[in-house]
Amino acid sequence: MVNTRYIASEYRLAHWAEIMRKRIESGLCIRAFCKNTEIHENTYFYWQRKLRESACEQLIKTQADSTSTGLIHPGFTEVKLLEARPQIQHSEAELHGSRSIETSDVRITANSSYPVNQLAYLLRELVK
Repeated sequence: MVNTRYIASEYRLAHWAEIMRKRIESGLCIRAFCKNTEIHENTYFYWQRKLRESACEQLIKTQADSTSTGLIHPGFTEVKLLEARPQIQHSEAELHGSRSIETSDVRITANSSYPVNQLAYLLRELVK
């Protein structure tokens, strides 16, 4: 049996997502975009809220499914940690507002205001 409510809901969500995408691509603020497209701002925000709710429901369902099956969520990947001693290396990146710390297999780059000792701690934790 065809679930027409589900199909209609998915169609509306796809339509609203397309409008959100067009607004983002236009570079306009929401108010200007709505004025140009003759969409009431309240309608736009309603659609945005519904899309967010749907995305959250899908995320919860996906997490529940992956937990029950023991599978890793498709947005993540397994990280294999290797034994290594972290060494702080100053690189060209540090000259451009960021700093890096690395081992032979792992590199972490952060804003230059991020404390080096915190980067070293994070790297040590990753390679334990």
